[in-house]
Amino acid sequence: MPKIIRKPLPKAKPTGPAKKVAKKVTRVAAIPRVPAKSKLSKTKTLKPKPWTAAEVYEMFSRFRKANPEPKGELEHLNPYTLLVAVVLSAQATDAGVNRATRALFAVADTPQKMLALGEDRLRDYIKTIGLYRNKAKNVIALSEKLIAEFNG
Repeated sequence: MPKIIRKPLPKAKPTGPAKKVAKKVTRVAAIPRVPAKSKLSKTKTLKPKPWTAAEVYEMFSRFRKANPEPKGELEHLNPYTLLVAVVLSAQATDAGVNRATRALFAVADTPQKMLALGEDRLRDYIKTIGLYRNKAKNVIALSEKLIAEFNG
């Protein structure tokens, strides 16, 4: 049996004011339509609810019970040397930072001593750590800020 092909009927051309309206309509109709989103993308992802203060307290109580005296891997002598070690630890291993800071902290363990050491000599101590030039600048700036704003 032969396949039947239907051709659309020719459209009548508008005249007068209807012609202007038809042009506008065809222009609007020429804008491509955005395909409808699939049903899969309409499914909502559930966000976890924020913890309440009681739940946070309970979590830290459990941490405290499991490990009453937690200890980090970075070696330090006081809060300042811990801060310096943390600054130096970016993009470096804790073992590498510990090797570099053992000698450094024997010489400079306060912001005042670090400033007296200077950026150039500080670089010599931390040369084995990646990005040591920028880290030396940051440690000196950190020490200056601690002295200026918090009296050391």
